[in-house]
Amino acid sequence: MQIEERPRAEEIYQSLSRQLAPYVEELSACESTTELVDQPAYRLCRELVSELLTTIDRGDCTGVAAPARTRYRFAAWNIERGTQLEAQIEAFSTHEYLRTSDVVLLTECDVGMARSGNHAVTRKMARALGFHYAFAPCYFSLVKGSGLEYYTPGENEVGLHGNAVLSRYPIGRVRAIPLKNGIDKMAGREKRLGCQTALAADIEFPNLTLTAVSVHLDANSTQRHRCEQMRHILDAVDNGQPVLLGGDWNTSTYNSSRAFHAIMGFALRVLMGVDNVIRNHYLYPERRFERELFRLLEARGFDYSRCNQLGERTAGYSIGDAKARHNLGEWVPGWCFAFIRWSLRNHGGQCPLKLDWFASRGLRCEEPVIIHEFREGREVPLSDHDPIGVDVIATP
Repeated sequence: MQIEERPRAEEIYQSLSRQLAPYVEELSACESTTELVDQPAYRLCRELVSELLTTIDRGDCTGVAAPARTRYRFAAWNIERGTQLEAQIEAFSTHEYLRTSDVVLLTECDVGMARSGNHAVTRKMARALGFHYAFAPCYFSLVKGSGLEYYTPGENEVGLHGNAVLSRYPIGRVRAIPLKNGIDKMAGREKRLGCQTALAADIEFPNLTLTAVSVHLDANSTQRHRCEQMRHILDAVDNGQPVLLGGDWNTSTYNSSRAFHAIMGFALRVLMGVDNVIRNHYLYPERRFERELFRLLEARGFDYSRCNQLGERTAGYSIGDAKARHNLGEWVPGWCFAFIRWSLRNHGGQCPLKLDWFASRGLRCEEPVIIHEFREGREVPLSDHDPIGVDVIATP
């Protein structure tokens, strides 16, 4: 599928969403993609949907040109739709580490979704920070979201969700990389048209040009499917240029394509010993359960060991988190929660996970960091993921 860069993307999104509005109720009644494509309403509007999902929003919100440096700081953050956008902007403006970021790879960015205040999240953040930006849609949402988001007051004004790149330095060629879905996005309560899409952007530093890729792999998929999604991304950026991949790779260690597989996988991990699995697998998915993905990266010349704090959490599950329980409860039986509570009884009801990563090719990366303070110990976390960071060296 050819992805187009368009001027006036904001107006295009608004116009297309208005044209699609009469079809949304009928489309959202479908229980599968097979049913969807047989709908006369879908046949009438599918070209509008395609245009909406293949329009990249990009812009320049900088004032003066940023200077050349000997090293450039990259951050990656799943910002959980941008529901805490103002606080996230403040974090990038004031936090000792984040305010020095030169390039930011964002996943889970909304445009015109009620759950995030109907903001164009990427554009608003870029304007506040004075960055160049590019945003690629993944999904046109027919509902307000998943879990508790379903009950958000108001209505979606556009209904887009996607991934983005922000940069102090000029963004050259931009291309979106659509990825095959891990599950049928119309089969559950959160009904969406589209697919997960990585965004690759050439960052033109004064003394270095590289391709930065914002990557969000499917959570509801098998380990092999996530590996194949990564393979597709690597094929798309296989042009010999230095590359930095970053984002939420959902390396949960689970086959979460169906509730049954996830439940059986959890039972296996309990039998393996909860302490053992947390210590050696949830925090080191590259060792066994997600090994195929990381071996693929190595085989294609990518390094991840120097880009990340290995064995350190970037997300987690808490039995006391009502939102996480509600989301999980939409696709697993209620009795599972007693099992989860029992298994985590010696861990304070907490299960750490390592889901967020960088990987580089043709670059020297140093001093990876994970920032926990925006998620942990806060009454209202800024996201359900921690931001991660790494420095890229521009000189020999």
